[in-house]
Amino acid sequence: MLTASVMEFSGAIGVGARVAETIRTKIVKTGEFEESPGVLMLGMVCAVTASSIFLTLATKLGFPVSTTHSILGGVLGFGIAALGVDGISWVGDSSKGGTAVIRDGVVQVFLAWITSPILAGIFGAMIFLITKYAVLVRQNPVMRGLMLVPIYFGSTASLIIMLLIWKGGKYDVNLHGAEIPGVIVGGGAAFGILVGIFLVPWMYRVVAKEDWQLRWYHIIIGPLLLKRGEVPPAPADFKGVVRNYYEGHLTREELEMKRTGRAVRADDVEAAAAEMKTAPSECEVEIDGPHASPPEKKSLIGPKPEGVWHSRDVLFWYVKWAFLRGVDRDVVNLQSEKSFIAGDIEELHARARHYDNKTEFMYTFMQIMTASTASFTHGANDVANAIGPYATIYQVWKQGVVPPHESQVPDWIL
Repeated sequence: MLTASVMEFSGAIGVGARVAETIRTKIVKTGEFEESPGVLMLGMVCAVTASSIFLTLATKLGFPVSTTHSILGGVLGFGIAALGVDGISWVGDSSKGGTAVIRDGVVQVFLAWITSPILAGIFGAMIFLITKYAVLVRQNPVMRGLMLVPIYFGSTASLIIMLLIWKGGKYDVNLHGAEIPGVIVGGGAAFGILVGIFLVPWMYRVVAKEDWQLRWYHIIIGPLLLKRGEVPPAPADFKGVVRNYYEGHLTREELEMKRTGRAVRADDVEAAAAEMKTAPSECEVEIDGPHASPPEKKSLIGPKPEGVWHSRDVLFWYVKWAFLRGVDRDVVNLQSEKSFIAGDIEELHARARHYDNKTEFMYTFMQIMTASTASFTHGANDVANAIGPYATIYQVWKQGVVPPHESQVPDWIL
């Protein structure tokens, strides 16, 4: 969470200004408000309020939401109400020729809503199919997966570099022609080599060899870790390096047995039936296996203590409830709940194929990198989208006039 916070902040400050500019100046024709800048400020307040209310209600109901869709809809609604349909910059300036007409205005955002999911789906399918058939379904998937780790890390690094160069921010990129792809590919390759030298040997020892003595800071040793001898026996209370990532997710057979009241093992049913002197079909036995429901999680908040509301224990409990309620959610067990919006999540997981657990564990290291990247791009895009109207509100309030198109979004707002 700390890493995500830093990356969100960096994305918003580093490259978020351009996105904020799009929402602030390129949707509604702000020049129409020269005579009444206060109306522009009020309209942006309405847009922020409307999108905030919708996002809150939709989240409460469990609907998927988009900050971009919501804030753009709010700005469009205010613009049409104030100026009519002609007050919206639907397309770019066609006089500039080429593709200028779709590189500006509302149309560029609409096109992104169409192309982004399609391209993301294609790339997502490609990456997973490569991973599945090159690693997950092969013999010794851990070793095969280790070979792909530097490639995936390097590719992710290249995407971040590409974002920084192409999208840009409040910095100058003095690269031209072939220099741009050279820096993108070269930077990603350099990062992949570093990962191959330092992280891969550490992952090999931790995941493949289950070296319980290694800590995260041993990554710096790099290739020298390969010279370590055999792993000594682990202490009796050691729970293992690799956790079970399918804990709480039943297979289809286990889920069917759970829901029909039948047990996984037939001999358990027969024994229980004999003891209870009842028919095996009427006997309910708890599912016992590697995918059985996990034990109940210990609550960080705990039960509310007895006493008046202003007593020390009760006040401390309220503080814990306020700060830890979201953290205290048992996400795994919540996924077994059915709802009108989400459907039967438990059955959805039961239909999914289970792969080698060590390989699943290995990919969690890459999830740190990809989650950091997602946080950075989220800050650069979604945070900046929401900030666009705020920037207009502040600038009109401070200057008393409609801010010019070329005015900068203040850093402190980002």
